Amino acid sequence: MSSASTAAAPQAHVTRIQRVAASHGAEAWLVEENTVPVVAVEVAFRGGSAQDPAELPGVVGLMAALLDEGAGELRAETFQETLEEKAIELSFSSNRDAVTASLRTLPENLDEAFGLLSLALSRPRFDDDAVERIGSQLSAQLRRDALDPEDLAGRTFFAEAFPGHPYGRPPRGTVESLAAIGRQELLGAHRRLITRDNIVIGAVGAVSPERLAGLVDRLLADLPEAASLIAVPTVAPAAIGRTEIVTLDVPQTSIVFGRSGPLRNDDDFIPAYVANHILGGGSFSSRLFTEVREKRGLAYSVYSYLSPYDHAGMFLGGVATRNDRAGQSIDLIQAEIRRMATEGPTPKELDGARKYLIGSYALRFDTSTKIANQLVHLQLDELGIDYVARRNDLVAAVTEDDVRAAARKLFGDGELLVVAVGQPTGLPGARVRPAPGSAESHAPAIVTARG
Repeated sequence: MSSASTAAAPQAHVTRIQRVAASHGAEAWLVEENTVPVVAVEVAFRGGSAQDPAELPGVVGLMAALLDEGAGELRAETFQETLEEKAIELSFSSNRDAVTASLRTLPENLDEAFGLLSLALSRPRFDDDAVERIGSQLSAQLRRDALDPEDLAGRTFFAEAFPGHPYGRPPRGTVESLAAIGRQELLGAHRRLITRDNIVIGAVGAVSPERLAGLVDRLLADLPEAASLIAVPTVAPAAIGRTEIVTLDVPQTSIVFGRSGPLRNDDDFIPAYVANHILGGGSFSSRLFTEVREKRGLAYSVYSYLSPYDHAGMFLGGVATRNDRAGQSIDLIQAEIRRMATEGPTPKELDGARKYLIGSYALRFDTSTKIANQLVHLQLDELGIDYVARRNDLVAAVTEDDVRAAARKLFGDGELLVVAVGQPTGLPGARVRPAPGSAESHAPAIVTARG
């Protein structure tokens, strides 16, 4: 399909979200737009890699990657050929909290598209050759990423922040765990997650509520009734105030930093979101960008953001800088975090942040696929069907006092968990270890913190 066919309805149409009741107690959210010659559908199942067995990470990710590798009587090649012949785009993915499916097709092929989606979700084959092939591809990617500084910093951060918790395990698994996953493990994950009571659906385009209801009924008909999810505790990240150095022979240090943040349904999420935009989420206008890059030239990019997972709220950020400037960069970042916590925003900063966040919200709805994705996330986050209409008013209503209070709560004393990968200096008191699989990791030397 051409890029022109992905053009979405204007955002004004997005506020006209319809609930479409289906059988088995399920419903879909629909934005009907008949001027767009495409239908985009997003489907999510709660759970994600947090549902992996502790001893076998990567099961849910591999299961999701295999859903379009043959289903029912159709082997992988035939399944993919059928998608191509009908101009149907279908893909599956997973993250820590959900398994997702993304479908785009022309209205005249909607029945065939939902038939293939239903088949993939209800009767995946998990053939041995497909499991071996996709598992090998994912393992090769893990090997490529093993010594990628940014990827290694992120993996190390989550392992340190969530020891013993599902979020601390690698969502893509490991080379060893992927090799140990077989058909029975995949079928077990599929039975536990891909069920009628665990589904969330958003649809956009030239489809009536009546037709969508029939398609969703067909989609649900062959799915198991109830999910069997492992209880995941809600926790705050650990190791705040600690710095970890993973030594790697590269000229630049990649740093990930963070601390606890709000959950998505917390009352102060929007004020915290505005506070973070001023601090590090506002790209060229943020304090971190101004202080770290513009004034001192310490890094090309520095950023922060709120990441509200289902079971942990996070404030996260990152910077990449020369090894000899790592300590100076982190000191400056922490100073700006503390300044935001104690002083809050200026009137000019708050006004600019509100205008940007209100004006840019429409960019989340500029394609059919983006709108469908938003419909699903609104449901997953339980924000209400009227949230799109209310959201900009919520941002506009944020006051200096609101942001100041949220910043005090969010940033506190400015202490962070910091993970630096490279050969950084200026980070006294850090715990130091070699990168797994690097030459240093096989050497018996004792490494001490530099600077």
